[in-house]
Amino acid sequence: MTQLKDILVKSEEQIEVKPECRYRQVTVKLWGKGVILRNEVFGSEIAAPKRHVLRFRDFLISKIDARNGAFGLVPDLLDGSVVSSDFPVFKLDLTRIYPRFLEWMSRSNRFIDICKASSEGTTNRVRLKEDRFLASEIPLPSLDEQRRIVARIEELVARIEEAQELRRRAVEETNALMNNYGDELFHYDGCSIESIDSICEVKGGIQKSSERTPGSNPRRYITVAHVQRNWIDTSDPRYFEVSDEELEKWRLIPGDVLVIEGNGSADQIGRTALFSGEIRDCVHQNHVIRIRPNQKWILPDYLNGFLNSPHGQKQMRERSRTTSGLFNLSVGRIKSINIPLPSVLEQQIVIDKLQEMRSKLDALKRHQAETAAELDALTPAILERAFRGEL
Repeated sequence: MTQLKDILVKSEEQIEVKPECRYRQVTVKLWGKGVILRNEVFGSEIAAPKRHVLRFRDFLISKIDARNGAFGLVPDLLDGSVVSSDFPVFKLDLTRIYPRFLEWMSRSNRFIDICKASSEGTTNRVRLKEDRFLASEIPLPSLDEQRRIVARIEELVARIEEAQELRRRAVEETNALMNNYGDELFHYDGCSIESIDSICEVKGGIQKSSERTPGSNPRRYITVAHVQRNWIDTSDPRYFEVSDEELEKWRLIPGDVLVIEGNGSADQIGRTALFSGEIRDCVHQNHVIRIRPNQKWILPDYLNGFLNSPHGQKQMRERSRTTSGLFNLSVGRIKSINIPLPSVLEQQIVIDKLQEMRSKLDALKRHQAETAAELDALTPAILERAFRGEL
């Protein structure tokens, strides 16, 4: 066991800040994610006469967030960058510690615990105490053993990352499978094609304004964040002031299909969800468009399924307009969307098949999520073994 002060030496290298010169300022991401460039500014924008200078392989730590894993080695590309005194800078004794060994160790729970134990202060004023931090001990084998441990860690982490990439592809393939299935289900030959306007009522929502500040008649409202693809997020409740008379006009009812009006992503424009009465006496904001199907002609689940299918999404994108990168729909454009309209009995068959496929894919996604959590837990487990001398 070796005290950190025996391998880390406080760097006192500073420069005087000149107003006409440009400086790269860095910060440290939480939970061992490393040192990154924050911005590049003129000296006139820096409110201090001096700044600490960073060099390649310096160890940088945040006084404020060290207990949250904010530390790391300075990469070559950030050599010569500057930081404030809130970020202590340390030189490594390369005769005693291999930089990659320290880098991996600093991502371990053991090192986080050292930083937590070395920090104190009141709420929102907790700071790392450097003397206490440098007096802490870490296991320090020989340089050759450090290199061996690092090589073994990186071999195993490479395998984990390969498995995570395969999992990511599996998720993409699962989503593609659902899209392909939806493409097949809603491809009808010989049935009539009807516009949404002819078989549904389409209505915009309530505009947000100071007059809608909740008072004696607060009502829950749904906004873009609540309308996910094929489901309504009922968390984060928001309220409008809506009178009883207005509620009769704007209230959502089970079977309404909700469409988001705008989004910065072409893949998300027009995503829809079926409202099934999840929230009582609920209205919708103007950025969410309500489609109320005439169930004599079209079933709500069929309408929602079609609009979220490749056929429906293609029409959404074709009808959207982009302003400064934002894709926008309108009540009129949604009304013009065309839908293949088989009989209600055939629509129900499509719904049943769609729900069966969704059920299978949801089970697959749950399994994928479980394996993702297991993979994410592997690297911390490897680091714990490595720095107990068990790797």
